Amino acid sequence: QVQLVESGGGSVQAGGSLRLSCVASGYTYCMAWFRQAPGKEREGVARIYSGSSNTYYADSVKGRFTVSQDNAKITVYLQMNSLKPEDTAMYYCAASRDGACSLSRQSGYKYWGQGTQVTVSS
Repeated sequence: QVQLVESGGGSVQAGGSLRLSCVASGYTYCMAWFRQAPGKEREGVARIYSGSSNTYYADSVKGRFTVSQDNAKITVYLQMNSLKPEDTAMYYCAASRDGACSLSRQSGYKYWGQGTQVTVSS
């Protein structure tokens, strides 16, 4: 079992920045950030393979968000710059231990955090 604890959400104005953190309690093969806005389906935002610089971003955040991991491979960060009102959502950290890392297949991620709210005002 892996427990994930997110932090760093909050409220900002459009154009501002936030950094989300996710601490994992054990080994992970890959970790990702997903988000769900009210009335919308949950969508993948960014993914990183643990211990690697291999990352992937959804088109909607490419160039604005950066996913990274600390050297201990315990904490994953999501640096969010140039935030837009449409980025408003509950953001979830997720992890896979078995190589199922595609953002389009959420069922591959067996471990999920509790979520942290990001609100961007115009």
